[in-house]
Amino acid sequence: MQTSQAQGSVKRVLITKNPVAAMWQTVIGKKIVMAVTGFVLIGFVLGHVFGNLKIFLGAETINAYSRFLREVGQPELEYGQLLWIVRIVLLVCVVLHIVAAYQLTVLSRSARPVGYGQKKNVETTYSALLMRWGGVVLLAFVIFHLLHLTAGKVGFNEGEFHHLQVYQNVVAAFHNIPVAIFYIISMFALCLHLDHGIWSMLQTLGFITRKNTKWLRALSRVIAILVFLGFISVPVSVMAGWIQ
Repeated sequence: MQTSQAQGSVKRVLITKNPVAAMWQTVIGKKIVMAVTGFVLIGFVLGHVFGNLKIFLGAETINAYSRFLREVGQPELEYGQLLWIVRIVLLVCVVLHIVAAYQLTVLSRSARPVGYGQKKNVETTYSALLMRWGGVVLLAFVIFHLLHLTAGKVGFNEGEFHHLQVYQNVVAAFHNIPVAIFYIISMFALCLHLDHGIWSMLQTLGFITRKNTKWLRALSRVIAILVFLGFISVPVSVMAGWIQ
């Protein structure tokens, strides 16, 4: 018993000596981690949707953009090296975001074991529920997306996927109706996640005041809707025959 208590004391001393670890142990620390990683991921999403929209400029433009993403940084960096650095940073952000969200959920439940009243905080509960399950859908989508349009391992018939031929791959991918529908559903989950997430991020980082509450709330919703429309415009256009 004394040994375990001593080990616990040593662990607590080590944590207090490490400010990052000490911050991680707190609720506000986990919220800050979620906000900062969320900021990075939102930046990626915005860049990604703008990149996707290049498909409307034609095959040559978006295929050249795909090559550019791998060539940027040369000659200081090797071909594709910067892209992998970005992927690793994004992966770290996703893992930290998920872990922080899970731990905050556990802390919230342990602090409220009885649960909410019949009508108390219904909106908060509903938003949290959407964020939770929306996050699960998004995680499943990211895994599928990487195996699908990045690696070409799933969702294509043999010989359909060609490396760096983004235009042709996208057209072939979204001619598969179940895949296109799953993509649209996932983007709706992303829209809900962004709507609540951008607002929460701004609130955690201290940008929300009485004066700007309404327009920042509206801004987060507008960004979420525009991202949703931008992403689904591609599968919808392929299914409608506007991109072929």
